[in-house]
Amino acid sequence: MFEIGWGELLLIGVVALLVIGPKELPVVFRTLGQWMNKLRHMASEFQNQFQEAMREAEVAELKKQVDDMTSQAQSYASFDPVAEVRRELDSTQQQIESAMADKPAATTIPPAAAEGSAAPAIAPGTDVAAPSSASSEPTSAADVAKSDGKPA
Repeated sequence: MFEIGWGELLLIGVVALLVIGPKELPVVFRTLGQWMNKLRHMASEFQNQFQEAMREAEVAELKKQVDDMTSQAQSYASFDPVAEVRRELDSTQQQIESAMADKPAATTIPPAAAEGSAAPAIAPGTDVAAPSSASSEPTSAADVAKSDGKPA
């Protein structure tokens, strides 16, 4: 802070000897030493209080981090993957059921087909893609041989 060399200290000592006098100089130096000791003690106490406040701030921050980690650990401890999957399945099932309820029924027969047109009516629940026994396609190897050997 202050850069006082030996030459400046000697000059200050000579001026103090001339101004204060040789009789009072030891008392002044002792008083000056006591004041310097008090200043150093106050500076040290201030520094210790500052460091303690910093430690308290760090402890408060660390406590907050520990509390956050504890709450996260508790949330992981109560994690139930089966319950999560069940909730997802239930919500998906409800969405599907509501979508099915919103759609109009597609099994209604148009009026032209119901009055006796050439197209036969399809009963609900029958498989349209399944071949019937009265089809014109050959079903056995002998039938395939009778129809020029070419399967249809």
